[in-house]
Amino acid sequence: MPLRESEAIVLQSYPLGEADRLVSFLSRSMGRMRGVAAGARRTKSRFGATLERMSYVRIWFFERETRELVRINQCELIESFVTAFRDYSASIALALMAEITEAVLPDREPADPSFRLLLLTAQTIKRRCEFELPLAYFALWTVRLGGWLGSLEHCARCGAELPSGAFVNSATPGVTCGKCRAAGTKVLSTGALSAGRKMLSERLDRIEDRELKSDPLRELTNYLLDLLEHQIERKLKSRELLEGF
Repeated sequence: MPLRESEAIVLQSYPLGEADRLVSFLSRSMGRMRGVAAGARRTKSRFGATLERMSYVRIWFFERETRELVRINQCELIESFVTAFRDYSASIALALMAEITEAVLPDREPADPSFRLLLLTAQTIKRRCEFELPLAYFALWTVRLGGWLGSLEHCARCGAELPSGAFVNSATPGVTCGKCRAAGTKVLSTGALSAGRKMLSERLDRIEDRELKSDPLRELTNYLLDLLEHQIERKLKSRELLEGF
């Protein structure tokens, strides 16, 4: 039972028994995992605030082949997002990102691109005190990494270029032109398509908030969240809170 070490992002933690916590975390080297932090709920716990949601930590844990849960031995805080959680809208966006990560990533499969994506978008929300662009970027690249996006440049059926708006359906990856539009599809505006293309071609930290307007970002995010909910076959709980903004 070797002691393992990894960078990690805490996705969620739950009370377990009288003194322990059950922790879901994304390890940079080993993927999404769950473990028990013994004594984490005690007043003088050695874990301190390291197990708060979205905390970026260095984690040490023991793993046994016959057990699903690892035993968390120690955590060292690299970066806290407590200040970002003080803003209600930002806290909902961060919670939604953590929920999506838990839902789409399989257990114990290395997912370094997803780790870097989650960290980058969380840091951007914290730094800019704005969530619409980072959340849209996170949803877009999560769908892209999952293989569910399709082209935003050409019609998924006839291959024609899409200079203007297109039509989408959460059950079918890709977008279609007006000629190939099927029943049950929704309009995705030119602005939303343009925002998606820009975010696929540039890093988030190189895109200024003023470059992309709020309405197209929200439209694109809603489409991407529909795609994600179709793939995980359930509704995202945090999304309901987000729709109030």
